[in-house]
Amino acid sequence: MKIAIIGIGAVGAAVATAVAGTGLAREMVLFDRDGLRARAAAEDLGHASAFSYDVKITAVNNYRGIRGSDIVIIAAGANQKPGETRTDLLEKNVAVVSDIIPRVMANTDTKRVKIIVVTNPLDVMVMLTQKLSKLPAGRVIGTGTMLDTARLRTILGRALGVSTRAVHAYVLGEHGDSSVVAWNAASVGGLPLDDFCRQTKNSLTAASRQTIEYRVHNAAYEIIRGRGATWDGIGAAVADLVRCIANDERRILTVSMVEGTGRAALAMSLPRIVGDAGVVASLRPRLSVSESAGLRKSGKIIRANFDAIGK
Repeated sequence: MKIAIIGIGAVGAAVATAVAGTGLAREMVLFDRDGLRARAAAEDLGHASAFSYDVKITAVNNYRGIRGSDIVIIAAGANQKPGETRTDLLEKNVAVVSDIIPRVMANTDTKRVKIIVVTNPLDVMVMLTQKLSKLPAGRVIGTGTMLDTARLRTILGRALGVSTRAVHAYVLGEHGDSSVVAWNAASVGGLPLDDFCRQTKNSLTAASRQTIEYRVHNAAYEIIRGRGATWDGIGAAVADLVRCIANDERRILTVSMVEGTGRAALAMSLPRIVGDAGVVASLRPRLSVSESAGLRKSGKIIRANFDAIGK
């Protein structure tokens, strides 16, 4: 499998490291407008591969170098700075993605390539990428709330004293401040969350849930304040998505993709079955009335942001 990564800043470099660590790529191409940065990253990662998997890693600053790619990962664009929201990046990254996608499509096989979008604001960029690429919606996949969901499961697992892997709970909607925790659909060890709490004598009050939601929604801001950017988590999420596609695992991931057409077209995160064809099915968890309302509100925010770019 040949994988191209567009944009080798802090996030793109972390994505490259995590993807190389899967051992699934026979070849990786790192593209950046800054050729020196791309070459340095390729050289460093190439040295690291001596300790793990034998991957051919090259740097390019010409899109011809991505030809033959099975997966193209879009990680280019401005990163969130302390005090900024993901939506604050809208205008900057619309220009970046609008320049990249036509060039990607001119140098890839439209019948098989899959595009993974990492650039924020994520859901708007998925909509823009799908519109510009004209690829089937299931082959333009945003990492969506994969990382938000991982944060929820980690925090909830710690609160309940169980492994993160035993927790099945989702964050839905926007990869942003309007995302929705689907408490009504959450389960632990095959039991509905409330049943699990009763049987294990765990107390998960409304106040506790609000605190968990706050931590999930604000995790990125806290990391950015302390570290300048988030990259390890999103790198791992992209690697997991690549693994799911490459191995046709058909696992359920909360990724973002476009559904609907025309004015009804909208990208947001829902639990979706992902395999080698991309997204093959989408699921609708049973939500409470307030969760359903929150998801509709989240969708309206995404749509309004997309309409604001005038594309």
